[in-house]
Amino acid sequence: MTHYVYRFGGGVSDGGAGDKNLLGGKGANLAEMASIGLPVPPGFTISTEMCTRYYQEGESFPESLRQEVANGIAHIEGITGKTFGNPADPLLVSVRSGARVSMPGMMDTVLNLGLNDETVQGLAATSGDERFAWDSYRRFIQMYADVVLGLDHGSFEEALEIAKEDQGHFLDTDMTADDWRKLTAEYKRLVQEQWGKPFPQDVHDQLWGAIGAVFGSWQSERAKVYRRLNDIPGDWGTAVNVQAMVFGNMGETSATGVAFTRNPSTGERAYYGEFLINAQGEDVVAGIRTPQYLTRVAREAAGARPASMEEAMPQTFAELARVFELLETHYRDMQDIEFTVERGKLWMLQTRNGKRTAKAALKMAVDMADEGLISREQAVARVDPSALDQLLHPTLDPEAERDVLTKGLPASPGAASGAVVFDADTAEKRAELGEAVILVRVETSPEDIHGMHAAKGILTARGGMTSHAAVVARGMGRPCVSGAGTLAIDAKAKLFRIGDRTIREGETITIDGATGEVMAGKVPTVEPELAGDFGTLMEWADKVRRLRVRTNAETPADCRTARGFGAEGIGLCRTEHMFFDAARITAVRQMILATDEKGRRAALAKLLPEQRSDFAEIFEIMAGLPVTIRLLDPPLHEFLPHEEAEFEEVAQAAGLGVEALKRRAAELHEFNPMLGHRGCRLGVTYPEIYEMQARAIFEAAVEVAEKTGEAPIPEVMVPLVATRRELELMKDLIDRTAEAVFAEKGRQLDYLVGTMIELPRAALKAGEIAEVSAFFSFGTNDLTQTTLGVSRDDAGRFLTSYVDKGIFPRDPFVSLDVDGVGELIRIAADRGRATKPDLKLGICGEHGGDPASIAFCESVRLDYVSASPYRVPIARLAAAQAALQR
Repeated sequence: MTHYVYRFGGGVSDGGAGDKNLLGGKGANLAEMASIGLPVPPGFTISTEMCTRYYQEGESFPESLRQEVANGIAHIEGITGKTFGNPADPLLVSVRSGARVSMPGMMDTVLNLGLNDETVQGLAATSGDERFAWDSYRRFIQMYADVVLGLDHGSFEEALEIAKEDQGHFLDTDMTADDWRKLTAEYKRLVQEQWGKPFPQDVHDQLWGAIGAVFGSWQSERAKVYRRLNDIPGDWGTAVNVQAMVFGNMGETSATGVAFTRNPSTGERAYYGEFLINAQGEDVVAGIRTPQYLTRVAREAAGARPASMEEAMPQTFAELARVFELLETHYRDMQDIEFTVERGKLWMLQTRNGKRTAKAALKMAVDMADEGLISREQAVARVDPSALDQLLHPTLDPEAERDVLTKGLPASPGAASGAVVFDADTAEKRAELGEAVILVRVETSPEDIHGMHAAKGILTARGGMTSHAAVVARGMGRPCVSGAGTLAIDAKAKLFRIGDRTIREGETITIDGATGEVMAGKVPTVEPELAGDFGTLMEWADKVRRLRVRTNAETPADCRTARGFGAEGIGLCRTEHMFFDAARITAVRQMILATDEKGRRAALAKLLPEQRSDFAEIFEIMAGLPVTIRLLDPPLHEFLPHEEAEFEEVAQAAGLGVEALKRRAAELHEFNPMLGHRGCRLGVTYPEIYEMQARAIFEAAVEVAEKTGEAPIPEVMVPLVATRRELELMKDLIDRTAEAVFAEKGRQLDYLVGTMIELPRAALKAGEIAEVSAFFSFGTNDLTQTTLGVSRDDAGRFLTSYVDKGIFPRDPFVSLDVDGVGELIRIAADRGRATKPDLKLGICGEHGGDPASIAFCESVRLDYVSASPYRVPIARLAAAQAALQR
């Protein structure tokens, strides 16, 4: 019989750290902590298999699970000495989610489950604290109504605020037992009104409702968005963890907190976190109360007055510090820990590898390798390549003037400027229009995930360094300033006030997540310095990677940037980008609209020196490195004039009438240009175009070789080849042009002629094409379009639904479709090398900067990947990790 429930605590541990796929990260780590003797409240985990079965197959919970859960409850009862549903001494439990990987705030939790009108009396008696008992009951009703019953959360929050106002209280901790009792009655009335039935009193009904709701939260919209943004497969499912409650809200000797064994923002080896006395866990992360610092040093650095945990609870803090060291040594990574102190006793509720900024990830990886905690190879494998993107872009200019409005907590480093928006939907809509936005909220919630991703930065009025906004922003690489207490937000009026200053929606602000400053207007930026830990880790990565890394670039600025990031040549120089230059577009249009070869050659003669100059500058920057230049690829209509004035300008330059040019433009119009007269088809029909480009390439190469003494290595790439004969014709033309230039200049240079594989037929006939090709460069952008029959420009309308429904595991234009497009690449590589064993193979689509796609390229044994300049370091690190995985 299939086994779904795994117990932990009280000397029992049915699972461990190696069972994350089955038990989820939280369940596996709870079992592991219990097995090494840490104080973990007893409980049990319902495996992820139940989630995938329950939701993928549409089944109800099997009867066998009910018996296993009953046994799990009995396990907790046996250790705690309490009984579930016992009015005299009730057992209360938490019901939490736990996926394989951390998804902070995305799924649901229910605390204090097991309370009803009778057991609340028992809790008051056994705890000796009536106020605590009724506070726990009202929390449970509020959370259960939201998570399980799906009722309006705002109405319960409003009732709480009214109750505090009526009694003249400012903080929740000011409320008395009688206040909580009255609020509990109001909450029950709201449930009856909104749900149509009384709040459930049977504790077993409560438990199964919570289990179903937590499993169901795996399919919530916010969880789907988070999975899509973080490439988490939808079929992994979540586990459910049922655990005995321990209480941090039992007076001044109780507390709850969130801690990191190192600073997740900077990587510094210092305890980092927050706690609250007389509080439950959600109080810390929700931003309802301002948390206190863990250590005296952190409190003094922040200029805060409330005592740190180190000062307020010195003995418990010392015990917690010992646990920190044990866990970091055990897991060999920085840990994100949740803990509760119940009347002086420390309980560990969770540990997991903590999310961190890219800067912190680099520092931790290098430091831990230097400390001997991990090897250099493990350090290279540990840093998420995509996270490096946080480090590769400009930061605020320290010399620039700053109109500082306020200062909050530096929750996630980096800086961003953008238009103020006050809700997630607006942030997403305006970002889709290309506008940079800053999402400003009182506090963020999991429902804001899409707006947080769309925004350039996040600003909240409430919340600490471990709030939802801070944790999610750090994981996304978004700058975040949280807990800006002077921020008075009026979301309805779409404005916020700081003192006598008012900032309205649409106005620009700048936030600095490293200092916590919030500034009016846009502050200038400076380029990053990539040295120190970054340089060290990249040096280690370069020693283990096999794949070479080139760049996609055609402007001198991009070439220099890529070279600075460690590019080992150019894998794609798109010559059509040079044609769009304002100074030469008229000549390009004159060439396209010419009615005969003589007219085309006249226009091409004007373009030759411009192209030669372009290539010479690129060759000089990339001296000694290979430079793959793609001959003209797009359909000619893309260069045509549209406005009357543009037609007149071209007509004057060509000595033709405007109407004649318009007729010629109409003749060139194509209904499906992506599959039309483009690529090598231009070279076949108008060979003089490719002849001019080849001459420009070789003349520039000779010029740079003579000027610098270091000969460039041109690789001339013919695009959109489908047959051997097409490439044969183009190669003959290129070779003749090269020989003519070398004869004229009296100097011979090495060069290669190859093709871009971007059509399924080319992949299937790669053995024949390799007979005349020195290299293949897989153009995965177009190969994906032609293989899937999907237009990249139009796919955004439906691809999100395809990913959500599991048709594609992720967007195939972002991460390579390994099963389909990848199979064609594998076939082409095998057949091409069977014909020509030394055939050079590379990839130059946007997938060249995607870590998952790079791992595939390593498995196929390609020679190089080519990525956009700012993704070159990402590709270097991903290539090293792919080599280590092999």
